[in-house]
Amino acid sequence: MKNVAVIGAGTMGNGIAHTFAQSGFKVQLIDLSKTSLKKGIDTISKNLDRMVAKEKITEAQKEETLKNISTFTSISEGVEYASLVVEAATENVDLKLKIFKQLDEACPEDTILATNTSSISITQIAAVTSRPDRIIGMHFMNPVPIMKLVEIIKGYNTSDEVTKLIMDLSVTLGKTPVEVNDYPGFVANRILMPMLNESIETLYNGVAGVKEIDTVMKLGMAHPMGPLELADFIGLDVCLSILEVMYNGFKNPKYAPCPLLVNMVRAGKLGVKSGEGFYDYSENRRAENVAKQFN
Repeated sequence: MKNVAVIGAGTMGNGIAHTFAQSGFKVQLIDLSKTSLKKGIDTISKNLDRMVAKEKITEAQKEETLKNISTFTSISEGVEYASLVVEAATENVDLKLKIFKQLDEACPEDTILATNTSSISITQIAAVTSRPDRIIGMHFMNPVPIMKLVEIIKGYNTSDEVTKLIMDLSVTLGKTPVEVNDYPGFVANRILMPMLNESIETLYNGVAGVKEIDTVMKLGMAHPMGPLELADFIGLDVCLSILEVMYNGFKNPKYAPCPLLVNMVRAGKLGVKSGEGFYDYSENRRAENVAKQFN
């Protein structure tokens, strides 16, 4: 398996493409937008430059990584020779189901189709394909080139053979794979998102301010980043989508999104990606935050 297609050139997609390409895989990065593809490649190049500056890789390794990536705006052309496809589109169930129907029609019969979803049912996604045994979740963490964890999620029909292959592949990428079962939010977000939501509720109820809440969690609980800053980094729209999936999946009020989170997303205050969330992010601050991840 040396030929991998990645769907989506956004934060997660370009990070996944970067990781595979740096490990020697030929990567087809696919996005409908040429602008998004250019931005994705530029991001990969800048992140590789930081790694060169820190002497984590050589200039030759950087160039080889970039050579391993080709870009496409057509799914059918981009996946033609792929042994594995990793979908990293927006966390929207209707969009993902549409993409997987397209992938099922366009890919060779033996291609494994993985999704980077952080909460949506793998079994539901697999049900729209003719190969449910070859559908699996690969939930990478952000920033992908740095974070070691990959949640490997088996759908109801995912074969043991495919699961083992993807677990072994993750190790090849330098990651630590953890196999989990297919329930809303899986493990990472089932635990993380209620904590972030409760932090937002604490702010909403006037218990303390943004910096105060984050300081308590950083200094008192030894968290490297406060929960509100982390929510900004993840994207408040992503947090909301995951909480809605869990709320609808479990029908439990403890997963209901805080009204403050809902209103902030409606107002377009999505965190780092929009320039404002619980914190205000200038262009310099954004660059500084990204650089910190690669130190």
